[in-house]
Amino acid sequence: MTTTSDGSWLSSLVDAVVGLMDVIGPVGAGLAIALENLFPPLPSEAILPMAGLAASRGAFTLAEAIIWTTLGSIVGALALYGLGAWLGLRRLRSIASRMPLIKVEDVDRTVAWFDRHGGKAVFFGRMIPIFRSLISIPAGVVRMPLWRFGLLTLAGSLIWNTAFVLAGFYLGEAWHIVETYADILQYVVIAVVAIAIVWFIVVRVRHLSVDHRDPESDAA
Repeated sequence: MTTTSDGSWLSSLVDAVVGLMDVIGPVGAGLAIALENLFPPLPSEAILPMAGLAASRGAFTLAEAIIWTTLGSIVGALALYGLGAWLGLRRLRSIASRMPLIKVEDVDRTVAWFDRHGGKAVFFGRMIPIFRSLISIPAGVVRMPLWRFGLLTLAGSLIWNTAFVLAGFYLGEAWHIVETYADILQYVVIAVVAIAIVWFIVVRVRHLSVDHRDPESDAA
């Protein structure tokens, strides 16, 4: 199967993982996507179209490509859900209390937000680069019912995986067009996250400076 090797470590990793599809067929595609969930730098935007491309060449069927990659998404998401459940709210609050610029109240507010909007976050998060993997951890921390988490993950992953597998199936060797636009989306997400982090740090430092100059605010 044609790969995207350009000499970089990431391309080499993609080539190695995608090679699983040549060896064990659609199961390899599912395993590759499970690994992508656990290792976000591994791009599903490259693996999924390649699975579609393999299906178009008759290596396996289109249905097998979609089914196995979606199963891989669920397995990877459940592993991260388990990590979040192991971490737990108590341990997370303890970690936050020892981190600079982070307050325990930040964790509590985030958990409260997730309690209200967790379903939408899990569903739509499965279709956003980077968050595809990370969204499973807070779901585990708040112990979202496993059946609900599984169904939302299945629905969101099925939409995302089907879109990219179909792109590879119908575009063939031109599937790189999809990867280009997916990369743009990923860069936008990274930029938004970076801006949000910088804004949080600036605001928190300002608040700490005010508290330091006004000791009475600490007492309050």
